[in-house]
Amino acid sequence: MVNKHKEAAIKILFVCMGNICRSPTAEGVFRQLITENGLQNKLYIDSAGTHAYHIDEAPDLRSQKAAKDRDIDLSNIRARKVVFGDFEDFDYLLAMDAENHAIMLQACPAEHQHKIQLFLDYAPQLNTSEVPDPYYGGTYGFEKVLDLIEAASIGFLTHLKSTHNLTD
Repeated sequence: MVNKHKEAAIKILFVCMGNICRSPTAEGVFRQLITENGLQNKLYIDSAGTHAYHIDEAPDLRSQKAAKDRDIDLSNIRARKVVFGDFEDFDYLLAMDAENHAIMLQACPAEHQHKIQLFLDYAPQLNTSEVPDPYYGGTYGFEKVLDLIEAASIGFLTHLKSTHNLTD
């Protein structure tokens, strides 16, 4: 998988704890957004977790259903853990919350720490910096996660277009 994204101009990794709810949702939402904007050949998108709880598992069925209700398919995504090489390989490592942000900063070499950011920093209008983990909550939590991720995805794509002069 690592070699596939070497050609992409910009490489983005979405990160949560187990890589079965928030980060695969962000991967799916952002992948659809860049496809709609004709940028799928200029960006490489992936997701991972800071913990190895669910390696090779599909996203949580509740995440898949909530996304599917918005015409986003997460079924082909499989959980993986962040590995040391990700810090060098990816241009952006976007954490869903402060805890996972801190875990990545602790593991990341100093020269790559500038790549680690909170994803919701790209949606300042939301007045929150964390995508809450919906795993132990009800259906509404998965809808809220999608709302937050969709807003941050639009803000992040706007940032990428202006910073990297991307056009479709």
